[in-house]
Amino acid sequence: MPLPTAELHLHIEGTLEPELAFALAERNGVTLPYADTAALREAYRFSDLQSFLDLYYALMTVLRTPEDFTALADAYLERAAAQGVRHAEIFFDPQAHTSRGVPIGTVVEGLSASLDRAEERYGISTRLILCFLRDESAESALATLEAAKPYLDRITGVGLDSAEVGHPPAKFRAVYEEAARLGLRRVAHAGEEGPASYVREALDVLGVERIDHGLRCMEDPELVERLVRERIPLTLCPLSNVRLRVIDTLADHPLRAMLDAGLRVTVNSDDPAYFGGYVGDNYDGVRDALGLGEEQLRTLARHSFEAAFLDDDEPRRARYLAEVEAHTF
Repeated sequence: MPLPTAELHLHIEGTLEPELAFALAERNGVTLPYADTAALREAYRFSDLQSFLDLYYALMTVLRTPEDFTALADAYLERAAAQGVRHAEIFFDPQAHTSRGVPIGTVVEGLSASLDRAEERYGISTRLILCFLRDESAESALATLEAAKPYLDRITGVGLDSAEVGHPPAKFRAVYEEAARLGLRRVAHAGEEGPASYVREALDVLGVERIDHGLRCMEDPELVERLVRERIPLTLCPLSNVRLRVIDTLADHPLRAMLDAGLRVTVNSDDPAYFGGYVGDNYDGVRDALGLGEEQLRTLARHSFEAAFLDDDEPRRARYLAEVEAHTF
């Protein structure tokens, strides 16, 4: 049995495997610029974050109907369950869909049709987190949050993703203030390709409760001390970091040093269809590359459930943590 874990950094659009992309393209009359699934997989070789994002957004054109988003989420949940995921907090990018004429309601209702039955079908509890694209305007983010208001009963929090460099967190102060007023939880990507100062800015200006990625905090010892002191979780994505050339190899990943520093790091898959592995594959990768022992892996899993937005269901969190402690490797 795989180690039970919570996945806290997962873009549902990034779970679009080539086989499903071609199936949805055929269903929706979309022509993809690739001969077959093998040719598409060959395109999954990236030089940096932007080269990935270009393909990521291009492939989204196959997602048109609620049923498409339901199929996308079902496919992820099935794979996640097989790799030990017990709780998933799933990011989605409404602007990437509304910009091409797909209403936000189509996205939320399609995803919800899958997530509402995720526990029954896959044994996974779920939360949905609406992400703003940081390379879009602050006004667009505010308009997106306004459009999401009819669906806030299904949305737990907000996040910030896409191209980081040149788009500091402070750009989104107003929309995060509004999200806080609405009672939404707040996370943000920071310190992946952007500098450690973006991590500090996300905390101080946006009031985030978790940092997505954040590995460049290690360049700022005072920031590391603060993150440890304030128990701020970091949602690391090791295979993603290698595929996007943030680091050269898994053996170079700072995860072990971050654990040793007392940081509340977690392991996640980010965009697993593009980056070569789901959450269990990421655990296996860092275990082998960094020589992590059983108790270090158990600590990572424990951190994931402690960092999850399960404040409204503490008995569930306690059950999941008990599963981690009882796990035999």
